[in-house]
Amino acid sequence: MTTHVTRPDSPVRLRATDAPGQPDVTPALEELYRGFERELLVPLWTEIGDLMPVHPRSRAVPHLWRWESLRGLAERAGDIVPVGRGGERRAIALANPGLGGRPFATPTLWAAIQYLMPGEDAPEHRHTQHAFRFVVEGEGVWTVVNGDAVPMRRGDFLPQAGWNWHAHHNATDRPMAWIDGLDIPFQYTSEAQFFEPGRDEIGDAERITPERSRSERLWAHPGLRPLSAGELAPGTPLLSYKWEFTDRALADQLALESEGFGGTVEPGHAAVRYTDPATGGDVLPTIRVESHRVARGAETAPIRTTGSSVYQVFDGSGTITVGERTWSVTRGDLFVVPSWESFSARSEAGSTDSDAGALDLFRFSDSPIFEALRLDRTRTEGTTG
Repeated sequence: MTTHVTRPDSPVRLRATDAPGQPDVTPALEELYRGFERELLVPLWTEIGDLMPVHPRSRAVPHLWRWESLRGLAERAGDIVPVGRGGERRAIALANPGLGGRPFATPTLWAAIQYLMPGEDAPEHRHTQHAFRFVVEGEGVWTVVNGDAVPMRRGDFLPQAGWNWHAHHNATDRPMAWIDGLDIPFQYTSEAQFFEPGRDEIGDAERITPERSRSERLWAHPGLRPLSAGELAPGTPLLSYKWEFTDRALADQLALESEGFGGTVEPGHAAVRYTDPATGGDVLPTIRVESHRVARGAETAPIRTTGSSVYQVFDGSGTITVGERTWSVTRGDLFVVPSWESFSARSEAGSTDSDAGALDLFRFSDSPIFEALRLDRTRTEGTTG
């Protein structure tokens, strides 16, 4: 007599189904499946639609977070939640509604609003996760990376490769908020992460407020590499990319376009990528970072890419479409573009809501991972590939 006994502790559960492409449902097939369950085996023919879809189907979903709501909750947390050991940082992560409540914006990317009260220090630590800070408003905080005090001001992008000591201090009488981006979900999934706490307080010699960090004085000179620099660790040695230079680059691209010389990625759409001055590559091994400016009335062509990205509206207003979702956005709003979801942006910015009269978007993505694995693919609507 044939028995159909499943191993009690087996997480494998197989169900014979009468469906196209599946074997006929028979007692012999049921017995075979019970044997697979006992030996912790899963046949490909029952999983191929999920494991090998015709195109990426991300568990993450398009979603928008309003900056006004995020900042208000961060302010309340500033009154209630301490920033010392235990929490380490007063950082509040975006949780994509498709990822089961985990603090992940996408399967590979973390994004959070961090809030520091007047006179506060965020204690020193280091981790293997690659990270950056981006300031959409305010100033007055200095991040201290390996003893180098780096000012943080509106529009500044501050990358920091993994396993570098870092702390923050607020030198003013006003609170300040910014966004953090890290590859926490990627390192969590790949089980590669390390973390080490440092000093509870930074020293007086580091509690300074220079206009430029030591890294900027050495590396922030376009096209010039210091001959004193020897072999460098992965990740950019430049700890601050100031908004004034990003703004000028984007404005010059649009000006060149208006003069008939090109320079934009498409009509009305200027874009730059932050790069490592030592290599010309991405600023971080696992994260690509860009700034985009869309002139008023211009609309970007819908585009799909493998890998995911997070955007923050730096300035202006407009309409964003991600997959089947469309939102009106304003300064500070954050949104997610999952893998292979179509993305486009239309600028409705003007002189009343934008310094440049355009829609400025800050974007970070996991593109370096996909390119390193030769899994990168991009498709613009109306083309094939």
